[in-house]
Amino acid sequence: MPSFKTLARTIQHHFLVILNFFNNRATNALGESFNAKIKAFRNAMRGVRDVEFFLFRLSEIYA
Repeated sequence: MPSFKTLARTIQHHFLVILNFFNNRATNALGESFNAKIKAFRNAMRGVRDVEFFLFRLSEIYA
């Protein structure tokens, strides 16, 4: 039963977030989508060593 105990701890840990979804239909889908866009942009800009330029381009495109 160790896997069931792990599942029970996970549900207890995220209980308020789970209830928030059912009460407000709120998810973090927008945040996850934005993270995916940043990852895709980072892959397209691979090899860039200038971090300031990378952050500038990122803010210009997605801000």
